[in-house]
Amino acid sequence: MKAVWIEKHGGPEVLQVVNRPEPAPGPQDALVVVKACGINHLDIWVRLGGARGFPIPLIPGSDAAGVVEKAPSGSGLSPGDEVVVYPAQGCGHCKHCERGDDQLCAEYKIFGAWRDGGLAEKIAVPARNCIPKPRRLSWVEAAAVAINYITAYHMLAARANLRPGEAILVQAAASGVSTAAIQLARFLGAGLIIATSSAEEKLEHARRCGAHETINYKTENVADRVKALTGGLGVEVVLDHVGQANWDADVQSLAKGGRLVFCGATSGPEAKLNLAHTYFKGQSILGSTMGTRAELRTVLGLMGAGYLRPVVEKVYSLSQIQEAHRHLESGRQIGKLVVEIR
Repeated sequence: MKAVWIEKHGGPEVLQVVNRPEPAPGPQDALVVVKACGINHLDIWVRLGGARGFPIPLIPGSDAAGVVEKAPSGSGLSPGDEVVVYPAQGCGHCKHCERGDDQLCAEYKIFGAWRDGGLAEKIAVPARNCIPKPRRLSWVEAAAVAINYITAYHMLAARANLRPGEAILVQAAASGVSTAAIQLARFLGAGLIIATSSAEEKLEHARRCGAHETINYKTENVADRVKALTGGLGVEVVLDHVGQANWDADVQSLAKGGRLVFCGATSGPEAKLNLAHTYFKGQSILGSTMGTRAELRTVLGLMGAGYLRPVVEKVYSLSQIQEAHRHLESGRQIGKLVVEIR
C-alpha cells in the first residue's frame, strides 16, 4: 500500500510516499481503508523529533476516516461501515482506561506519533476506536474532526466546565483547536466569546465560527480589551494552546473564579505565576490532553444533527504531503488541512 513514511527527523523533505506492507490487524482490531486524513501540529513535532523522542520510522497522521474492510466477530462492525477513527489507545486495563479516560493512561499512544497512523491507504486500529461517521459529513470533513474537536470539547466541558452565560477568551482563533472551541462554546451557551489572532482574515474566520468579539493581539493589548469588554471583570474561561507567549495575557484576562485551560505550549513551556493572586481570586490552572472516545461520539453526534461543521481550508493529495506540511508550518492556515488518500 502507499503511505507517507518518516525514516529520519528533519524538514518536510523527509516525508516520503513509499510502498509499505499492509497492516496485519490483531484479534481485536479492525482494518480500515482510509479515505482521508487530517494533519495537525503534532505531525510537525513528530517529523522534527526533539526532546519528546518520537519513535521512527513510522507512518504519521492521526485524523483518519474511512471504510471498514475487516472487523473482529462481535465488535459490532461490518465491512463497508463508514467510520471516524478515535486516534489513540491506552493499555486497556488500568484504572484510567477502565473508566474511559485513556488519555490519562501511562501507556497512552497517539496514532501517527507513537505508532503507525493514518497517512496510508489502510490502517489497523482497535475495533472500539471506530466511531460511525455522520452521513452529512464528507470524507474530507470527517478527517477534520478527531484531534481538534475532542481536544476542544474535553477542555471546555470536562476540564473548564464552561457554563451557559459565561464569558470565554479563545486564543489563536484560526487554529484547528480554537476553531472547534469557538463553535463548541457557542453550542454550550457561552454568553460572550472573545477570540484573538494577528490578521483580519483570521479574525473574520473567528466571527464566522461564532465569536462575538475579536482582538488583534499584534495591535491591541489583549488583557486590556478583555477587561473593557467585560466591564472590568475578566472572563470566566480562557482557552489556549500557545503557552509562554500568551501566558501573561491569559492570567490577566481571568475573572475571579476563572479557569485557564491549556492543551499545548508551542511558544515555550516556561511561565511565571503569581500564586497569591491565583489563590486569592480562586482561579484554576488546568492542563488538558486530547479527549475520550465517548467525547468523540458526542461531537460526531452534534455534527450529525447539524450543530457543528468542520472548517477545512485546503485539501491535498498524498503526493503533496511536503507542501501540506510547509503550509501548516507557515502559520497561514485558517481551519484544517486534509490529505485525501483515495
